[in-house]
Amino acid sequence: MPLIVTTGYQSVAGVRSRNEDFVGMVTPGEPELSSKGMILAVADGVSGSEGGREAAEYVVRGLLTDYYATPDTWEVTTALEKVVVAMNSWVQQQGSVRRELAGMATTLTTLVLRGRMYYSAHVGDTRCYLLRNGNLQKLTQDHVWDRPEMQHVLTRAIGLDSHLVIDHGMGELRAGDVFLLASDGVWAAISEYDLNDFLQQVSAQSLSPDLACTGLCEAAMKAGSQDNCSALVVRVNELPEGDLRDAITELHVLPVPPRMKPGQTLDGYVIDEVMHTSQTTLLYRVTDPVHHRKLVLKTLHPDRATDAQERSAFAHEAWLAKRVVARFFPQVITPEQRNYLYYLSTWHAGDSLQRRLDAGQHFTVPEAVVCGGKLVRAVGALHRRSILHRDIKPANVHLGDDDEIRILDLGVAQSGFDSKDSSPASNFNLAGTPSFLAPEQFQGEPPSRATDIYATGVTLYYLLTRHYPYGEVEPFQRPKFGEPVTPGRYRPDLPHWLENVLLKAVARDPQDRFETAEEFLLALERGAAHPLPAPSIKPLAQRDPLSLWRALAVISIVANLLLVYLLIAR
Repeated sequence: MPLIVTTGYQSVAGVRSRNEDFVGMVTPGEPELSSKGMILAVADGVSGSEGGREAAEYVVRGLLTDYYATPDTWEVTTALEKVVVAMNSWVQQQGSVRRELAGMATTLTTLVLRGRMYYSAHVGDTRCYLLRNGNLQKLTQDHVWDRPEMQHVLTRAIGLDSHLVIDHGMGELRAGDVFLLASDGVWAAISEYDLNDFLQQVSAQSLSPDLACTGLCEAAMKAGSQDNCSALVVRVNELPEGDLRDAITELHVLPVPPRMKPGQTLDGYVIDEVMHTSQTTLLYRVTDPVHHRKLVLKTLHPDRATDAQERSAFAHEAWLAKRVVARFFPQVITPEQRNYLYYLSTWHAGDSLQRRLDAGQHFTVPEAVVCGGKLVRAVGALHRRSILHRDIKPANVHLGDDDEIRILDLGVAQSGFDSKDSSPASNFNLAGTPSFLAPEQFQGEPPSRATDIYATGVTLYYLLTRHYPYGEVEPFQRPKFGEPVTPGRYRPDLPHWLENVLLKAVARDPQDRFETAEEFLLALERGAAHPLPAPSIKPLAQRDPLSLWRALAVISIVANLLLVYLLIAR
């Protein structure tokens, strides 16, 4: 589903003979809508020079055209910065070569809506407002002198100075958001209460954006506005699916919070405890005092604050976590405001399977089968969303007090694996825990559904036996895989049908494993009623052809040496 908005605008001269404001927007179709988004702008030519109108019109028209000519690989803020700075140079040049345009300048406020994000760029005293959930926010700051008698004198404008400083803003879009871009002829004449009233009606869809703009300009003129009046209103009706690029852009600009202690607060959330610390991330349990609930807050370790690759990987993880909406995963919570790099998810009482095992908990066969069925369902839910977890293990499987299994930690997960993946995690085939990595991954093969199924099988094998089917693998080790140890050797009470299911899941050859998580689940649910056949032992030529040829070579050498010896002995 694409981004769908409703827009409207109005620009009138008012009591003046000439309208020096200029309003414009571009609402493109695909693929530009997804790659560049839609752009809206309001400019107010600086009065006192003949070139005010020309500057406003040129800057808006040039911005709307040149923005779409910038490379798709540029960030939105980068594209806006380069285009507006170029416009500033042109306006200054025109003012210097044409005497009648000397001193030409204009304010500019522009808004880009792309994916699930908005971006603003601003110079001067035109304004951008956002109405969200009934609250009106001013997203821009006026660049005017702060002395009362000089509040209409600009300190920044396009064309005013060769060195232009642009204010940039960005944030997450939400359905129902209403934006207003307005010149000072509108906002200076009427109160924020009146602005809020018009935008509330647009939000409730009782007033169209077009009629709201007309009403705002008329209200400003009735209130005695002596300036040109321009307004542009846009209502966000529907949002597209979250875009990874936008998620990375958003989190790249946020600062990493310092290491927190229990009792401290971050964006209003109270830190209860440090749940986990690694070299790259920190995990806190926090309290949301507004909604009276416990949440989990995950952020980057402060030592990795300047690591661009770690920031991208963290943004990718947060994006994936938001996509997996199902009971098998903690659900991401969107904060009302986010001033630091982190994401929130639901907290659930219970513990990971690893911690339960470390605490001495013993899982009976029926308990393990139930847990296994839920875990396989969760893995299947990931695969249906084109996500590979790549690190399924007992430490990343949570068993809640509500008996629900939830998969944790998408830090090395890979998305879009049916096509060429561009996620940060896709560059590391051996990401994950060595003892749970499938044999083919040590040969350089990329991760796949089969490798996740293998890790799931090893997790269930370990849950029942506390051993690994091929022995423990140390980091940086390149193991050789023979035949897996049957789990009944460690756990004699295991039924044969369950042994066969586990051995198929952890088969060395990917073609001998379950093709899908659904097939794995079916085998667990059928159990003894429709048992799988025991895996057959393959001939050495199929299991390890290299070893076979080596053995034949050794035999051949020995035989030749023996023949040479016999010939010499004669």
